[in-house]
Amino acid sequence: MSDAPMYLEPRLTSGPAALLRSGPFLHGLVDALGSPLNVVLPEELERNEEAFAEVMRRHRLPGRIWFAHKATGSSALVRHAAATGAGLDAASVEELQHALGAGFTGDRIMATGPKDPAFLWLAARCGAIVNADGPGELAEAARLVRTYGLPRLRVVLRLSEFGAAGPRTLSRPTRFGTPERNLARLLDLLDTLRDALEPVGVGYHLDTTSTDEKAVALEGCLRAVDELRLRGFQPRAIDVGGGFGISYLAHAAQWERWTTALTEAVLGRRGPLAWGGYGYGLRVENGVLKGAPALYPAYRPAAGAAYLDELLSLPAPGLGRPLGTLLLESLCDLYAEPGRALVDQCGLTLGRVMEVREDAGGPPRVRLALNAGDVGLEEHGVLVDPVLVPRDGGPPAADAAGPVGVHLMGSLCLEADLITRRTVFLPRRPRPGDLLAFPNTAGYCMDFTATRAQRQPVARKVAVRAAGSGTAADDAGGEGGAWRWCLDEQYWPVTETGGSGT
Repeated sequence: MSDAPMYLEPRLTSGPAALLRSGPFLHGLVDALGSPLNVVLPEELERNEEAFAEVMRRHRLPGRIWFAHKATGSSALVRHAAATGAGLDAASVEELQHALGAGFTGDRIMATGPKDPAFLWLAARCGAIVNADGPGELAEAARLVRTYGLPRLRVVLRLSEFGAAGPRTLSRPTRFGTPERNLARLLDLLDTLRDALEPVGVGYHLDTTSTDEKAVALEGCLRAVDELRLRGFQPRAIDVGGGFGISYLAHAAQWERWTTALTEAVLGRRGPLAWGGYGYGLRVENGVLKGAPALYPAYRPAAGAAYLDELLSLPAPGLGRPLGTLLLESLCDLYAEPGRALVDQCGLTLGRVMEVREDAGGPPRVRLALNAGDVGLEEHGVLVDPVLVPRDGGPPAADAAGPVGVHLMGSLCLEADLITRRTVFLPRRPRPGDLLAFPNTAGYCMDFTATRAQRQPVARKVAVRAAGSGTAADDAGGEGGAWRWCLDEQYWPVTETGGSGT
């Protein structure tokens, strides 16, 4: 096994790459607003939305992309989405309120997730589509419509546990949706609720990256549309949910090398790759490797819009023809609910280096002014290198000793507060005052686990865009390029972003 540094270099598009070259600007933000600091690039969201729209055009499918709000707590990203053609998937009454305040109208919102009466009432009152999880939600929604004299409510039926013709495709169990085998009973209920509810489509929710499982579910939704039409309903959409993913890493070979080395390390055939020999779900029992890596597939050859394209190009398991073609022939719109994939490259988290301590038993320990809850990459199984942003500006010049492996420690008085369990390689030894930028944290990783533990502040959030440009282009944000910024909650897509810097 080679002793070369075990890099897992991040994939960076032009906008965040340019921002990371603007070291003095980033240091100025942290000097003013503190560490940790979250930085979002709202205009990157628009690029991702256009990529999904292009896939739909290629397959000649009408429909809508619904931005899954749960992926982010950023007002700037939600407000920017409202200025585009996207819809919004709200999974709580608070997300629904936030979406309405950000500029979304009710007809561009889909209410998903578990729903209490307040959530259902506001969804019905503002004219949102309700993605109904089962008969209980349908009955309660109809009761609210009738009680308060609301307009007939549009609903999408969420289904699960689809059967497949031919070889059985195993799918993960889910607590969401109505099993396909119970569809007839669901339609019997809808027959009694015609005055209050209008079923406009069907969909599924699967917590998997398997296109085979999703192909089975999509074909099942096509069958369900036929059943609805036989009952006299007029469904016009099929919702393929989310789970399109992100490819976090720039190089497949690095991911393959690292995961192979992890197996070797757990088996004791090479030195450990992580703090305390942590195996990320792998273990050895009586000389036999057990378990499975609890890791997000950080390098994915098809992710985001490319994953949707792959799904639509697959042959239906039972009918043998491409799913996109069958959707087109069904005269159904395509709904998709990307979350993480729509905020790909839309944000990063900055942490200041506070101390570098030698460790006689292993790599140096680098303590940062942030904690593991502020940058939840590993919490979500994502392994990716941070980017070193030197205090003195310019690129990080390599030390004579070459790259260095380090362990990244958080600021909490807890043994478990490790920013990364993995030994991370940097181009040189970091120094107090440097910044480490954790890329691509906008989706789930900068909001989900942040707390005020030990009364430490939660990271503030700013929105940035390249000055004098509608997009964060390569030529706008290099070492000499200018950026404009404002607090996340002050961002509106129709106003000029506030302060500037280089």
